Amino acid sequence: MTPSIVILGGGTAGWMAACLMAKAWPASTITVIESPDIGIVGVGEGSTPQLRAFFRTLGIAEADWMPAANATYKVGIEFRGWSDASGYDRYFHPFASDVDVHTEGAFHAAHHARRTGHDVPAHPDRFFLNTRLAREGLGPIAAETFPFDAAYGYHFDAHLVGAVLREHAIGRGVRHLPRTVVHTSVDESGNIRKLSLGDEEVSADIFVDCSGFRSVLAQQALGVPFVNFGENLFNDRAVVMPTSAEAATKPYTTATAMKNGWVWDIPLTSRTGNGYVYSSRYCDPDGAEAELRAHLGVGDDGTARHLEMKVGRVADTWRGNCLAVGLAQGFIEPLEATALHIVQATVEGFIESYEDGGFTPEHRSTFNATIARRYEGIRDYIVAHYRMNQRTDTPYWCDNAAHDRLSDSLKSLMTAWFTGRDLTAEIAHQDIARYYAPLSWGCLFAGYGTFPNAARLRPADVSSDGIDDFLRRCALNFTPHDALLATKESA
Repeated sequence: MTPSIVILGGGTAGWMAACLMAKAWPASTITVIESPDIGIVGVGEGSTPQLRAFFRTLGIAEADWMPAANATYKVGIEFRGWSDASGYDRYFHPFASDVDVHTEGAFHAAHHARRTGHDVPAHPDRFFLNTRLAREGLGPIAAETFPFDAAYGYHFDAHLVGAVLREHAIGRGVRHLPRTVVHTSVDESGNIRKLSLGDEEVSADIFVDCSGFRSVLAQQALGVPFVNFGENLFNDRAVVMPTSAEAATKPYTTATAMKNGWVWDIPLTSRTGNGYVYSSRYCDPDGAEAELRAHLGVGDDGTARHLEMKVGRVADTWRGNCLAVGLAQGFIEPLEATALHIVQATVEGFIESYEDGGFTPEHRSTFNATIARRYEGIRDYIVAHYRMNQRTDTPYWCDNAAHDRLSDSLKSLMTAWFTGRDLTAEIAHQDIARYYAPLSWGCLFAGYGTFPNAARLRPADVSSDGIDDFLRRCALNFTPHDALLATKESA
């Protein structure tokens, strides 16, 4: 017997949950309660490639949602200014492509050789197809004659994507209540019994908390503790403001290091989303806004919005009959655009666990442990961006490079890198490739130029010219990014 479900909160997370649950359990009664009094941030947002699978699962074609959300394609992230090492002022973190199987081995061999004292070119930017697509402004969908896939995500207006998903969910029978919850009733066994909307009460078998950082159900009503990541990740604030759309939209996100954090540049078809993610321990809101405006060259033009971030996760994603999703569940700063990836993994994992347990909480502990490990695996990868930075110009960057509050997992990865051990083998030993694969870890470490001093390297007779030509010829099968977007608009 499928469960009845109440989802508190709309937004992207709430409507993603509604769509996935309606797909899995079409006979269920699903209600989304979305307060008209609580605004949605609605900034430009980026995703990982998992969102592509999400839309495919729902049967929503790109032509049906991308133009409606001002969306563009994303083949990866360019990091600018995170290292002062010569030749490493920027690097690209690509999403993987099918043809990387022919070049990734050479990349790992190159960075291993350089780490062990050989003068071998090991900057990650020359080894991967998606990096070349980004450099040449090409979209990630190839001609039909090129039977290899390039993984990609998207950039989009989060508010507009929520509207697309709301329409899809309602079309599949999900009930939408634009109301505000005034009281939550919890029984003696720690389950939510009902939500009071003033003149109406709503009950369900399962309650999904998508109420944002307030976490009305999980943290407030059920008292689920919050595990704060502040000792590992310093950033807790952001200031955001849009600028005009670029003449040619880039198929990638840009993350530029600033004095006390970093700035995102997310290209939409309608505008460019910009935001400065920073630490309030090192910079106040006025200073951050001034630095962002100077970076964008906008002076006093435009209105900036200031946001606070609660970085960490709840101790239990599934407590009693309540599933926490989205910001109510946790948040890791947006450096690698993992927010919607975690939403998707949480809801899909819950559906599988709940069904496997005969629609009981039999597998709740295993599910919670799996989600917690996912959060910590992503956290470690984000922490590594700061711990490995090669800047010495401000206390913020120096303190990030010096802090030692690292997990044993991250310490082992760093030790493997600096001692010349096999990084891929260490990732396999820890069983963490499901969060970030060797390609990602290698690009991060190598992209900062964390190698022995070039003056001490031994000459090596190695050439990767064949890789350059191979990727050049592969890229001939892709069209310019804006031309690809135009096909979605006209479909």
